[in-house]
Parts: sequence; C-alpha cells; structure tokens
Amino acid sequence: MSQIDLEPVKGTRDFYPEDLRFRSWLFGHMRAVAKSLGYEEYDACVLEHAELYIRKAGDEITRQLYDFKDKGDRHLSLRPELTPSLARMIMAKGSALALPVRWFSIPQCFRYEETQRGRKREHFQWNMDAVGLASVAAEAELMFAQAELCRRVGLKLDVGSEPEVVWRVSNRQVLGHFLSGMGVEGDQFAQVCVCIDKRGKISDLELTAELGKVGIDAERAARILTLLDVRGLDQLAGVVPADNPGLIALRELTDLAASFGIAHLIRIDLSVIRGLSYYTGTVWEVFAQVGTFRRAIAGGGRYDRLCEQLGGSATPMVGFGFGDIPIAEVLTELGRMPVLPRGLDDVVFPMGPKQFAIANRIAAHLRSEGRSVSVDYSLRRFKHVVQRAEDDGAKRLVILGGDEVAKGVCKIRQLGAERLESEQPLSAFGI
Repeated sequence: MSQIDLEPVKGTRDFYPEDLRFRSWLFGHMRAVAKSLGYEEYDACVLEHAELYIRKAGDEITRQLYDFKDKGDRHLSLRPELTPSLARMIMAKGSALALPVRWFSIPQCFRYEETQRGRKREHFQWNMDAVGLASVAAEAELMFAQAELCRRVGLKLDVGSEPEVVWRVSNRQVLGHFLSGMGVEGDQFAQVCVCIDKRGKISDLELTAELGKVGIDAERAARILTLLDVRGLDQLAGVVPADNPGLIALRELTDLAASFGIAHLIRIDLSVIRGLSYYTGTVWEVFAQVGTFRRAIAGGGRYDRLCEQLGGSATPMVGFGFGDIPIAEVLTELGRMPVLPRGLDDVVFPMGPKQFAIANRIAAHLRSEGRSVSVDYSLRRFKHVVQRAEDDGAKRLVILGGDEVAKGVCKIRQLGAERLESEQPLSAFGI
C-alpha cells in the first residue's frame, strides 16, 4: 500500500495544539466583544442547499461553491458564508421571533478559490449581525465591535496618530440612485455592482469591457468610474444631490461613529462596493495600513432585501465577517502574535513505575483544586523532564522518587529561572 499524502487538502489547514491555542485565543476575544455588546451566539449546519447561494447577478461566490449531489440527488454545498443561513433561520422562525435580534457566530466556511497570502479555501469567520434594525446605528455598533477586536489583539487605533487599520465606508444607495438616473436598476444594478467590485484586480479598460457585457456602454462606464474615485463626505456632496439617501445615511453614520469614539477611523470611499449582490445600503471594509499586507481584513454591509430574495419578507439586516487568516497575517508581520504556552499548572513526575499509582492520586488531588495537571510517565532522564515541563508552561514539578515516597514526602520544584526546590509531606495532597 502506498503512503497517503501527509499534507492537508490544498487550501485547508491542520491545527496542531500550538495553532489551536492561537485560534482559541482569538475566538475568545471575538466572543468577549460580541457578548459585551449583548449579542448571542448561534450556528447553522455546514451543509446547505446550493440554491441558497446561487444568484442571477453572477456573484463570484456562486462559482466558488464546494457543491455536489448527495445520495438522495439533492444539490448541496459546504457553506461559503453564513449570512444566507442566518436569513433562512430568521425566515423559519417567522413572527415567533421577536425582533430586533443581535446574533454572532464563528463558523468555518469553504470557497473553492485561488489560494494566496491571507486567503485559503477554508477559513473561520467571526460574524455579527443585527436583524430588525433599520437605523445606521446598527452599522456604527458593528464597526465599533470590529475596532474593539482590533484593539484587544494589539493593533493601534489611537486618536492623534495614524491608525494601523481604517474603515473604508460607502453606501450602495449612492451608486443606486446615480445609476437609476442612467436607467440602470434591478438585476442590472446588482450585476454592475459585481463587476465594479473587481476594480483594482483588473484594469479600468478591462472593467469597462466587463460593464459592457451587462449592458453599460463606454460613456456610462466612464461616469461610473469617476463616481468611484470620490473620497470624503465633502467631495461626495459635490457630485450627488443633497437628498441622495446614501449621502444622508453616510452623514448620520459618521455622526454616530463619533459617539462610539471611532470617527477618526472612518474613510468615506465610494470605490468600496463589496462583491455580493445582496447588499443594499452601507458597505465597508476594514483595511490594514501597515506592513506589506495592505488589504481588507474584514468587511460588512446592510442587506435588507436578502430574506425577500429568498422568498420571505423584506427585513432590515446588517452584519460583518472578520476572518481568522488575515488578522493572523497582520499580527505576524508586526511581531505581535501572542506567546501562548500550553498552560499547565503542575507536572507530576514518578521516577519509577512503582510510583505511578501515587502520582495519579496526587494529580487527582491537585485537579480537584482546579489546577491543570499532567503526569509524566516517560521515565526519561530528569533534566529532560524538567525541560519539557518548562516548555509546556508548567509552574511546578512534583517529583516522586522511591526513597522520598518511602519517607512519606515528595519534592516540589518551582519552575522558571531559579528552579527553587523544597520537600512537602504527601499528606498535603490528601494521601
């Protein structure tokens, strides 16, 4: 029999204990931030009906599905994102669910796409969503949550200095009303959004050609590209009417961001579109501004019509996704990855097989006090036992030699620089 491939499937990851320590640390901060804002955790099955993700606008995500037919001839997919599942769950509850609700989740998602730095074919993604809130106060709250996470993991967002991440914010209603004046609405508008989300990945000449495929001639394409170059509220107010609902919403959002203390992080940027056709209002990206990994590490948006597109009633919904891979890239490059030892309190070392039973009794006593305890049955040389215990982050080594146990005592070595050692009666451990 030939040896199996020892590498994980392309674009996926194994999580050895040291890797999982970082993941648990990061997820712990995500949960703490969400719960501090009153959000409740939920999850959904990793398998969904593929039709939940297939849209007429030609979203890129539709082409990236890990989809297949199961033994019952059902067309299924591993979830590429959680938002459609959330909409399905909201619809399933119907009027029995009292709105608004604030939910969060940290799902594993799968997309068959080209792998590159910061992007794989599976990832975990922190989602926070507010359902039933039409006000942009919900957007401001969610952006604040993202900022809190960034601060907690060590990124600098202080007022008075250049922040290491910024929030690039737009509103699809600005573009929607602009295009409506050109006769571009409905499904064609969604198709245009999918096209212009490619800007920066392809040239403007190539983008103009892409727009032509969805019915936008070169003259209108040029006007669209000019609008996408707008930066800041003042410039935006000079190119769209004062009653443009997107402009009004962005002004209100900026004021509310100030109440959360994050106004200095907001950058109005009409080039931000987001690639999913279901977005209807505010859209944003959390963009890294330091090091060589200068790209979006998170994003979000309002999607008030997603439930309607799935056959339900229009419901105000807004949320974000914050992946685990991009933030790890940023922290690694900045040298701010946390040092996360295994976290053992004690290692009990029986120096011979005859001491194994008493070692187990001592370990049980220590665990009953809430301590994390490992028994080292390896019978290795003492110096190797000490080194391994320190590498694992243990604070103490309980040493059980035959002579000491016969006298009713054990040795306790405090691990660290000084390695102080003392004797303690076995009776201290309930023996």
